[in-house]
Amino acid sequence: MQLGRTAIENKNFVEAAEWFGKAVAENPKDAQFLACLGQSLCWQGKLNEGLAHLRQSGQFLLKKARKSRDINLALDLADQLQFWNDFPGALEICKQAVQINPGQLRGYQLLALTYSRLNLKKPALAAGRQALKLAPNSAVLAILLATLEAADGLNQEAKQRLEKVLQNPLLTAEERFRANKELARILDKLGQYDQVFAHLHAAAEVAPRLPEVKRQNASLVPKMLESHKTEFDRDLLGRWANTEFPADQPAPVFLLGFMRTGTTLTQEVLASHPEMFVADETDLIASVTKELNRLSNGQGSLAEQLRKLDLAGVLQLRAFYWNRARALYGDKIGTRLLLDKTTMNTIDLGLINYIFPDAKLVFLLRDPRDVCLSCFMQTMLPTPSTVHLFSWDGTARFYAQVMDWWMTIRSKLTMNFIEFRYEDAVFDFEPAFRNVFDFLDLDWDPAVAEFHKKAAGKYIASPSFSQVAQPLYSSSVGRWHHYQAEYTAILPELQTFIDEFGYEH
Repeated sequence: MQLGRTAIENKNFVEAAEWFGKAVAENPKDAQFLACLGQSLCWQGKLNEGLAHLRQSGQFLLKKARKSRDINLALDLADQLQFWNDFPGALEICKQAVQINPGQLRGYQLLALTYSRLNLKKPALAAGRQALKLAPNSAVLAILLATLEAADGLNQEAKQRLEKVLQNPLLTAEERFRANKELARILDKLGQYDQVFAHLHAAAEVAPRLPEVKRQNASLVPKMLESHKTEFDRDLLGRWANTEFPADQPAPVFLLGFMRTGTTLTQEVLASHPEMFVADETDLIASVTKELNRLSNGQGSLAEQLRKLDLAGVLQLRAFYWNRARALYGDKIGTRLLLDKTTMNTIDLGLINYIFPDAKLVFLLRDPRDVCLSCFMQTMLPTPSTVHLFSWDGTARFYAQVMDWWMTIRSKLTMNFIEFRYEDAVFDFEPAFRNVFDFLDLDWDPAVAEFHKKAAGKYIASPSFSQVAQPLYSSSVGRWHHYQAEYTAILPELQTFIDEFGYEH
């Protein structure tokens, strides 16, 4: 165990798994050994194998908890499963944990969050109510319960709850941020549009004080995009355009765009086709970038590293991508077409085209005004990309930077691509998606129209996980009209793209 921990500190997860594996071999019922082995395997990308060990650890911890009624370690394990997006596994542990100790607040809080991420709204609401009952003065739990109420259509109750929370002068910055953001979204649902932006701007004022926002390098992605625009030329992107690649390294389909453009909706429709397998918001391309950086000893920009790469290097990176995909999904992909949907891999389009010039790309478009509104209303985990969405002008500026990159690179791509409009998906579903399936050389399957039924009850990584678990609705199209006055400040950033993508009228 000590040798395994040392390997973890050195980020050598392969060696760590070997040591923890030996510990498990000596004592296969030790929950800690199993958890350490599971985490090490997950960090390697061997997700299925790692999660199996984590789940097994959870069952041993629950067995101990039945004697002691101390469910904290089991809940820690459920937290780990949530981190790796195994919400069904976390749900099983949380349900058993609250039965063992129904007085444990944290158990119901985790249970509510887990149900929520699986689109199970009624049991999520019940768990949230029980959590707040155990700690009636908790602002965090009141905010959580309000979001669960809103998800279940109880908007008036949620509004009143959040207004009461915001009357508390002792709220932390995070609580004030979250309460204002959630209240804005509920007011929007209630049609009280004149009150929405006051709360969005109040949240934006608090955001710079949040520790996780402070930790982000806000200049990282904009600088990267400016570099990409000059360095990724037609010659670089077309270098391997006519290469015949090995059959065991096929090109995936990439589904990209900007955040809140309908990538999750499109993903779920395509995932409903029996010949398609979706990798939802993974680190596949990010891992390839790290591997390229390792091969290049960290020397030079991304484009400079690619210029030095020969065909053997390209094949090595393609093999790396597929080894990572198979470690994540095992035999689930099979012979199906892999759809890699990681929305902001748009930033890495140059790398993607260089490594997979034979790939197909579906690029999502949506009215820039609706995109910015939807992004600003969302509560997203801070990253070098999402940190720009915490202010109204920052949202518009970042949208413009990313879409300017798209307009710069699209004429240089050797990949086949189509631009797919969110509005077409909503108002002209079958013809629009028939066009996409034709582009992917897949036959039309009428069952894809029932995509929302498959989406309900499963984990979806995107913030729009709850929207895609219901039939298509059109209320999100043209929503910006309710807030026209707010666009005076940001319209100069957006006008080029409104015109270019045909959204003027």
